[in-house]
Amino acid sequence: MKKDNIIQQKSFTFAVTIVNLYKYLTVEKKEFVLSKQLLRSGTSIGANVEEAIGGQSEKDFISKLSIAYKEARETMYWIRLLNATYYLSNDETKNILNEAEELCKIIGKIQISLKEKLRNMN
Repeated sequence: MKKDNIIQQKSFTFAVTIVNLYKYLTVEKKEFVLSKQLLRSGTSIGANVEEAIGGQSEKDFISKLSIAYKEARETMYWIRLLNATYYLSNDETKNILNEAEELCKIIGKIQISLKEKLRNMN
């Protein structure tokens, strides 16, 4: 993994956090349905970032990055739902929700920049 690729680093670190949160939810809270959804969407962000990096074209890159953005949004939903149903405390929710929001912002800015670049080329 490149050291200078911030989205690659942050999405991987976030996936590790999600895996650990999933373990906590299943072992300590005995919650299996919502936590599985969280695991899928939260780890999918980094997987799609990796696919984008390995994309065959800029269009492929944008497509995979768009999926990563949607997965980050979905992850925020599951985190909020776990908080609203008392599986996660407000303190537990705050940090991980902030991380997910930061990923959304970074991915969104990359998408906007690349789309502008492609528009200016035409």
